[in-house]
Amino acid sequence: MVKQEFFKLNNGHEMPGVAIVGTGTKWHKVNETDENFSQTLVDQLKYALSLPGVVHLDAAEFYMTYREVGRALAETSKPRDEIFITDKYWTLSKVTENPIVGLETGLKRLGLEYVDLYLLHSPFISKETNGFSLEEAWGMMEELYHSGKAKNIGVSNFAKEDLERVLKVCKVKPQVNQIEFNAFLQNQTPGIYNFCKQNDIQLAAYSPLGPLQKKPADGNSQPFYSYINKLAQHYNKTPGQVLLRWVTKRGVVAVTTSEKKERIKQAQEIFEFDLKDDEVTEITKLGLDHEPLRLYWHDQYNKYNSESQKA
Repeated sequence: MVKQEFFKLNNGHEMPGVAIVGTGTKWHKVNETDENFSQTLVDQLKYALSLPGVVHLDAAEFYMTYREVGRALAETSKPRDEIFITDKYWTLSKVTENPIVGLETGLKRLGLEYVDLYLLHSPFISKETNGFSLEEAWGMMEELYHSGKAKNIGVSNFAKEDLERVLKVCKVKPQVNQIEFNAFLQNQTPGIYNFCKQNDIQLAAYSPLGPLQKKPADGNSQPFYSYINKLAQHYNKTPGQVLLRWVTKRGVVAVTTSEKKERIKQAQEIFEFDLKDDEVTEITKLGLDHEPLRLYWHDQYNKYNSESQKA
């Protein structure tokens, strides 16, 4: 069996420390047609589900990949209790009427009775746009939690102020806040890392390999990349595995993906080695020395770039 680590959530449940196939980013589609059904994604998901251990997959209604995820789930022999599914309700436009309808629609299309984690995809919710407020949206999330259709509930891309609004009214505290997080973006919004730690809200990181995606041609000569390469060589791992392991050593779930089966397998195996505390500290420090690297939500959050690299 593969060695795995899990993070304990504030309700006592456990969440795998890494999601090895996120179905957003390159897999996302503007709409669903028979022509754009991705058998490649189905094959990648089926391969991931063939790996030993609990396999964590990350989905969302906005990604328009329910058909592929549902096909892979229908064709796998992996037991349901060895699959952790994250899903998200889109808030910037109306894909479905509200979070309750969204999850019920998703469950039907995925062929599931429940998801392991259900998130509000962003805090940008208003009566004018959505027909309900952020606080009302969270009330619907709590309904889904109590019904058992969502074993855990949380949010994504929420800043401190957004979470404070939820915490004022919630009966069930968010278990997770999934944010953009990498060595070059250690706070998506001001102070969010420490705020979630202090309030027992588990952070999850999407785009954790941003520094490798945007590595410059002369990157190997820069202190950050030179150090990552040194650690990769020392541990006989890839630079990607080193960065994913750094994320988890910071107490954050890593959400990654790849077109390559080898990299999916490598992500599932990141807990087979460990980084020393001083190595984690050095990666953190070298990352903070770098200019901010934000891949998403530029319009909403670029104004915080000067504060994103504060520990």
